[in-house]
Amino acid sequence: MNENSRSPLPRVPLPDPGIYLALKEEGLTRLLKAVYRRLGKSPIRDMFPKTDQELDLAAEKSALFFIGICGGPPLFERLYGPPQMRARHQRFSIHARAREAWLDCWKEVLFDESNPVGFPEEFRQGFWDYLEAFSLWMVNA
Repeated sequence: MNENSRSPLPRVPLPDPGIYLALKEEGLTRLLKAVYRRLGKSPIRDMFPKTDQELDLAAEKSALFFIGICGGPPLFERLYGPPQMRARHQRFSIHARAREAWLDCWKEVLFDESNPVGFPEEFRQGFWDYLEAFSLWMVNA
């Protein structure tokens, strides 16, 4: 599919800032670490760091992005500049199956009632809607 034949990408509304108020930096970092642990065992594990320590570092960097989009301070921008996530992910070949695998890892964490992350139920669907729209922007293959 060439760039001109792609269907228009959806607008991606930011998640509810109540997420940051409920989870703070610590909770969002725990959330991202849980997601990254699943990514490290997923069909797209080759796109992610190999060791647990490297996965945790990548999760912490990703958490900085999510802290900002969930209403917290712009920590990612302060350390790394504008997010430009689509451009940052261009080095990876991200196809629809990779997107689904990424979303599956998020789903396991967000909707697993036994998960110790404690993502607030009242924000789950809105955050999930954000992830689905955001992930469409990452598909490049």
